[in-house]
Amino acid sequence: MSGEPGAIASHELPRTPLPEAQAALRRDKIKIATISLCGCWGCNLSILDCDERILGLLDKVTITRSSFTDIKRIPERCAVGLVEGGVANEENIETLAHFRENCDILISVGACAVWGGVPSLRNTLPLADVLREAYVDSVTAVAGAPAIVPAHPDLPRLTVKVFPCHEVVHMDYFLPGCPPSGDAVFTVLDDLASGRPVDLPTSLTKFD
Repeated sequence: MSGEPGAIASHELPRTPLPEAQAALRRDKIKIATISLCGCWGCNLSILDCDERILGLLDKVTITRSSFTDIKRIPERCAVGLVEGGVANEENIETLAHFRENCDILISVGACAVWGGVPSLRNTLPLADVLREAYVDSVTAVAGAPAIVPAHPDLPRLTVKVFPCHEVVHMDYFLPGCPPSGDAVFTVLDDLASGRPVDLPTSLTKFD
């Protein structure tokens, strides 16, 4: 990716309008892909919190790419993409753009994807200060050992801040929570798999 580290390009990629995409969902078993960007995987685990209901859901959906597998890219176009985690480096930008290009409906899942979450706490400091604290002045640094900030072409460059997904590409739905409950995840996926408009009651997104 060209430009300064942390520069965010606008990815206005073609996508199926939601009404047409949802109509298509009624015809066939739909394909779903999931990804974890800068997050803790807790939101992906919420899919498993659907418990035995996931068995019935698998009659309606096929999960093509998942954080639980070693598949790196979406192998074929998907009806729904679930994105956990915010955008913290250039590889995250590329991955999110790939999902937007290959998913009809894209959903931000969890606090990190929706607004940046805990990783965005670094946004209050310059990136250089964050790296210095993590690698040079860290309380876990080994006395006498050289303090070096990792820098290698194979390592993705960090963005100057952590971005929520919708500041990088268009997102169609937002599923809040840290993590969202299994009930909330199941409700959204079952609505989409059944060709219904997404109807997530506030009782499933209210956190006391």
